[in-house]
Amino acid sequence: MSAPTDALGTPAGRRVLSAAMFASAPAEVLDFLLPLWAGSTLKAGASVVGALVAVEAVLSLIVRPLAGELSDRFDQRRVAAAGAFLYALSFAGYALADNLPLAFVASGVGGAGGALFWVGLRAWTGRRATNHTSAYGKLLSAEGQGAFIGYLVAFSLLERGGYPLLFWLGCAACVWATAALLKGTGSRETAPDAADDDTDDTEDALRDRKTRLRLFPLMVVSAVTAAAEAGLWMLLLLRLQGDLGLTPNEIAMVFAPGFVVFILLPEHTHHLTDRLGRTRTMVIAFLASALFAAGLGFVATPVAVAVLWAVAAACFAAQIPVEQATVAAAAGKRVGRGMGLYESARLSGVVVGPALMGVVYEQLGWATACCVAAGGSVVGAVVVPYAIRVLKLPETVRAPETGGTAAPAAVAATTDNPHEKPEEEDRTAMDMEKQDTAAPSKDGALSPKEHARKERRDWLIHTAAFLVGNVILWALKSNWIVWQFTNDEVPDEHRGPLVWIGRIWLTIWIIDTIWSWSYTIWPREKKAKSS
Repeated sequence: MSAPTDALGTPAGRRVLSAAMFASAPAEVLDFLLPLWAGSTLKAGASVVGALVAVEAVLSLIVRPLAGELSDRFDQRRVAAAGAFLYALSFAGYALADNLPLAFVASGVGGAGGALFWVGLRAWTGRRATNHTSAYGKLLSAEGQGAFIGYLVAFSLLERGGYPLLFWLGCAACVWATAALLKGTGSRETAPDAADDDTDDTEDALRDRKTRLRLFPLMVVSAVTAAAEAGLWMLLLLRLQGDLGLTPNEIAMVFAPGFVVFILLPEHTHHLTDRLGRTRTMVIAFLASALFAAGLGFVATPVAVAVLWAVAAACFAAQIPVEQATVAAAAGKRVGRGMGLYESARLSGVVVGPALMGVVYEQLGWATACCVAAGGSVVGAVVVPYAIRVLKLPETVRAPETGGTAAPAAVAATTDNPHEKPEEEDRTAMDMEKQDTAAPSKDGALSPKEHARKERRDWLIHTAAFLVGNVILWALKSNWIVWQFTNDEVPDEHRGPLVWIGRIWLTIWIIDTIWSWSYTIWPREKKAKSS
């Protein structure tokens, strides 16, 4: 008997990652473009633009608890697909909007869609992952890759096609995400686990109330640190543009190294968590974020800011997957409710943080604002040990090795959650008996050859995207590789953000090539132990 494979390594899991990448691309770009579009196209003032952004945030905040409840009662992928479809309608509304009422409707629909999409996706991952930290790291990495592609397309096409073209492309990407999530949702693999729950409603409500109480300290930590991060991000943009006089393209270059770090690291930070444990990982991440925030108050050069921001990105890459994994483990069978609560807490911080930090910045100055943001991270570092201790979860999350019996396999599937009921292990073992023929190896992990084959397949997909992107850059006369071979250097009139994006992408592709093919040349996984 074999343990279950990683949920995101299955065909359904790969479609989930693909949907996350396609939907996050336009969603991330929208946060950047919405104020610019409303001001230039609809001639909206600052207060109206603020209201437009607030409508999306408030609707998302209201719908997230409902999204969690729906994710526990129905197939989480269908819930996420509904959110992706609402995302698509929102982008279509922006593309067609020529007045403020329609823009506000699109904003509200997008807020509701985002709540359903992200809560559903994370609930699906939490219900099926054997190592939550690793799974949420992969999901976060897919989001980062989507954002990178989204900004690449936006920088390439905005001046040539305008806002409507970008909005329609965002609509198409979300439609594709919807189709990917709906594919195969009728199979047994994606049937909602909540349907098997035959516990009494009163008992379920009592257990849910206790879980919420246990999660409350961690939700406070998430809200406070999210407020500090969002507020500092906004102030950093204002400082780079106002005090340092950088152009938008130069600002993008300052953030580029951190962006690359945020894309590459989340998929691998679970190794750190496995060694250090949840508490130490989060404390270290929060303290490093505090040092970054405080350091910003005493540096003035773009290079120093870029270095500090890269350090902060590494902290976020370690912190966020651990937070999500901890919530999923503590929530037990009600992962949807737990994720709805977590997403609401973070969004509350994101909404409140910039407003509070803006007041501090205007009244007390830049250095004080940085110290306040650092204080938020310090609060997180101080409170998080207690927040995790009350959850009574194991510090490390390692899938135990199995010796070919059903019982250890059942334990492996529930290692991350001590609150599961014993009868669930029996169901898990039965499910794994049905899935045994699909398991890739005897110990529940990919064998060295299978792992190498998977890495090569992923590399081919990445290389195809890399080639398509470079063809687009060549058509826009912004391909750094082509200029180096044909002209030895990039002409001054063609220098710009697209050239730098191409160079960064080339660096990422080279690293990805070395990493992916190293599994073929030097397999690093141990062979399965015989039973």
